[in-house]
Amino acid sequence: MSIFETLKNAIFGSHAQAAAAPASNTASPSAPPPSPAPATQAAAAPSSSPAASRAPSGQVDIAAVLSQKAAARGEKLNWQTSIVDLMKLVDLEPSLDNRRALAKELGYTGNTQDTASMNIWLHKEVMERLAASGGKVPDSLRH
Repeated sequence: MSIFETLKNAIFGSHAQAAAAPASNTASPSAPPPSPAPATQAAAAPSSSPAASRAPSGQVDIAAVLSQKAAARGEKLNWQTSIVDLMKLVDLEPSLDNRRALAKELGYTGNTQDTASMNIWLHKEVMERLAASGGKVPDSLRH
């Protein structure tokens, strides 16, 4: 699994699993008339998780999920602007090698020796890709 996919799954994980499980379990045996009920169950399943981790129209509220993770962790992390702290927050090793691998994976064309510029680009690109994957990412996190 790619580094970005691991990061994305750590953020979307429980929300995606809760929404996907009822749909996959009921889609095959159900006839078209009962399908509104499984959709209702799928929509209700994430309700068991804290409301802060959900956003309207089924999107995952990235800032809420990450804020919740940060609060639970107890360690002060500046995940809003730091790719290193964002990776730490989702239990990914933020080593320079891993950040360079992530940069390569996401198509970074700059100099990977200039780690400050690379890190800024990485954070922005990760937020953009989380948004493209269905996450609700506030403009303030997109730099």
